[in-house]
Amino acid sequence: MKDLEEKLLRRNIKPTSVRLLIFRTMSDFKKAFSLTDLETELETVNKSTIFRTLSLFQENLLIHSIDDGSGSIKYAICNDGCMCAIDELHVHFNCIRCKNTFCMESISIPSIQLPDSFLLQSINFVMKGMCNECSRFFKK
Repeated sequence: MKDLEEKLLRRNIKPTSVRLLIFRTMSDFKKAFSLTDLETELETVNKSTIFRTLSLFQENLLIHSIDDGSGSIKYAICNDGCMCAIDELHVHFNCIRCKNTFCMESISIPSIQLPDSFLLQSINFVMKGMCNECSRFFKK
């Protein structure tokens, strides 16, 4: 718990008991998670508290959001040194079978040369296919 508390403090987030509970729950996910996923795991915490906490965590670069095309924004915890700069962004993978979304931190988003006068503010790079668990059911 001390490690989680230190991570919050490093991002200038006051480690209240509810924030620590939400962050610990986030840390247990092995995939990107949605607000609904957190609500399911945290039955005693109301939806607005979870949403406000997600917003605070995202504003302070503790988590990043992923629009994987499913209609539900997903979230994932950032690495300790991540500042969510364009050159630090990575690819995400959405499984078409189980609907889980995974961070592919080892795959950087390729650099793209925009036309003059265009200003890049964010990038969303999502690959779709089957994850390693789901692809086991199909012949290769």
